[in-house]
Amino acid sequence: MNFVFISPNFPHTYWQFCDRLRGNGVNVLGIGDSPYDGLEAPLKGALTEYYKVDSLEDYDQVYRAVAFFAFKYGKIDWIESMNEYWLEQDARLRTDFNVTTGIQSGRIAFIKEKSLMKRLYLDAGIPTARQHVVTTREAALAFIGEVGYPVIVKPDVGVGATNTWKLECDADLNAFYDRLPAVPYVMEEFIEGIICSYDAIIDSRCEPLFESMTVWPPVMDIVVKDLDLMYYTCPDVPEGLRALGRRTVKAFGVDRRFVHLEFFRLTKARKGLGEVGDFVALEVNMRPAGGYTPDMMDFAHSTDVYKIYADMVAFDERRLPEPAEHFYCVYASRKDGHAYARTHEEIMARYGADMVMQEEMPPMNWPQMGRYMYTAKLRTFGEAEAFIQWVQG
Repeated sequence: MNFVFISPNFPHTYWQFCDRLRGNGVNVLGIGDSPYDGLEAPLKGALTEYYKVDSLEDYDQVYRAVAFFAFKYGKIDWIESMNEYWLEQDARLRTDFNVTTGIQSGRIAFIKEKSLMKRLYLDAGIPTARQHVVTTREAALAFIGEVGYPVIVKPDVGVGATNTWKLECDADLNAFYDRLPAVPYVMEEFIEGIICSYDAIIDSRCEPLFESMTVWPPVMDIVVKDLDLMYYTCPDVPEGLRALGRRTVKAFGVDRRFVHLEFFRLTKARKGLGEVGDFVALEVNMRPAGGYTPDMMDFAHSTDVYKIYADMVAFDERRLPEPAEHFYCVYASRKDGHAYARTHEEIMARYGADMVMQEEMPPMNWPQMGRYMYTAKLRTFGEAEAFIQWVQG
């Protein structure tokens, strides 16, 4: 089996996908724009071969790299990057090389464009916030007349909270239209709730081999208000989220993927959507949760999601047993320019035995993820809250 992995060195923990695939006898063929000598040793050891391109943005170069691998190793069975930024290119490569184990170009719009996602949610009867495709100011006012302020405006195609705004009054609306971006935008009713993700590895029958829930803060506030990031992976998945996550997988026809599906858990009842504690669909992401979240899932569930994924690829089944112990795995970060009550040494003295990851993040991640991150494995929600306060207080 030949698996082409686009940009296997980012995030750097993704070498584990390559390692587990290689352990299952898969040829792991890497394509990236980093020099081979700059790759970490574990990744080098997991790759059958690596092809460096000048730029992953240049489709012709990436196409020629896949063509070279196909000539040398035979038919390509999988093409994946596990990265939101490259999903459209992944789909185009699969279509051009007739690789059927993933999303093709003809379907990519339904997982990239929020307006099309909304249509599939509605068709499947999955509760989701009302949405308006941004056109004229008058049309926006009519939509706001139905749902009320505040509303959220965000790019129809976009990652995270980039270029997303909360409009709370007519003055905000007018300011948005005065600087209306050239790219398509959507407007949604504002939902009061916490963001919970349904993260799963799905087999060829659209059935989950692994399921998890992570609770997130509003990323938009982290960036705009320069707040410290904290989030955590939970020891279990509430039945309501599990049911809606599985329905969403079926509605989008998802198979043979690691998925990250986002939902609101209502903290205030919303007519037509649900009561406090109910889940409401936000958006789908056909790749793993960002950053080190897959590793946090490993720690929370005493498992190895990289192997579960590799076993799905090679055998279309889960070969790891269900673990007996589950935990909260908590990420708490610090930013430059913020004042904190405790030193790094004090944090490590108190939580060193519970710490599973601790490092300085890459500069590109500082606005969202913080410069210094601390990740701990804890048994109770109370312990998780105390850890966050100790790090960020």
